[in-house]
Amino acid sequence: MSSQANMSGRARIPVGGLILDFPLSLGTYDKYADAQKAVDYLSDHEFAVENCMIVGTDLRQVERVTGRLTRGRVAGAGALSGMWMGLFVGLIFAMFDSNSTTLTVLLTVAFGAMFGLVWAIIGYAATKGQRDFTSVSQVVATRYELLVEHKFAEQARALLANIPGQSLTA
Repeated sequence: MSSQANMSGRARIPVGGLILDFPLSLGTYDKYADAQKAVDYLSDHEFAVENCMIVGTDLRQVERVTGRLTRGRVAGAGALSGMWMGLFVGLIFAMFDSNSTTLTVLLTVAFGAMFGLVWAIIGYAATKGQRDFTSVSQVVATRYELLVEHKFAEQARALLANIPGQSLTA
């Protein structure tokens, strides 16, 4: 996609098909809920909100450590994962093989558990203790900018000037 300069001198913002041709900033908010409240206020006052865009800026990756990773936890998770795969394979055999029995399903579950355990332990050993913890991570914005198509900017600013309890940073 090509970039065009908009009226404020910034480049056009291409975001996976979500594009405003010449966006102008109505302001920035510290909380997403405040930016959302501003758009809701515009909508309540019959503003064409399809010409608005909330853009999260100053992105940060936040990682929350959820626990210690031990050889036992790795082995248990690997065995459990392998059991599910073994159960799936055993049920497929049972569906398509009339000679298949409950014993066949149980054996595929056991084989899957053994395979999953061994594979998980090998993978854990390969890390050599470099990351002995579990975590979840998320990318979050620290500020939210409300943009609007340039031809609607004046109307939007006039409406937002009347919003009660507005915490806008221009």
